[in-house]
Amino acid sequence: MAESARQKRITGRVMHEFKHGELKSGPGGKGGPVKSGKQAIAIALEEAGDSKYESEGRNKRNLRRTEKKEAEGKTGQQEREGKSRVGGSGKRESTRSMGGKDARKTTARGEKAARARAHSADGHTRDELYAQAQRQHIAGRSKMTKRQLENALGVH
Repeated sequence: MAESARQKRITGRVMHEFKHGELKSGPGGKGGPVKSGKQAIAIALEEAGDSKYESEGRNKRNLRRTEKKEAEGKTGQQEREGKSRVGGSGKRESTRSMGGKDARKTTARGEKAARARAHSADGHTRDELYAQAQRQHIAGRSKMTKRQLENALGVH
């Protein structure tokens, strides 16, 4: 089975974890660090949902599980390097300046960056635009970005 671009990225990330000693084996990483390159490749293919030893359904499930883990910032690489994806809904994001509402301490730079992102030239925040879209019963509004809401409402 040919790997998709997303699967290649996942495989690359897992091999990066192996190279830096961050890749762990077993459930919850309780088996300790992976020392064998062949085992690292097997784990990479399994996480990417591209293992020839798994059924199609199992491969799909493995890929979804990996994507969820990456979205929540729970991969070995993200935990070690202190990164978690910006915009992970309701999950801790690493710093205030990256837009994380759950960060413990606000920094002046982070607050300034958040203000700059929230307000465009006309001063509407995404929440204000969403409320307006709600009043106008615009379909699909909950998944729209600020720019998409502006376009849907004709506000610029």
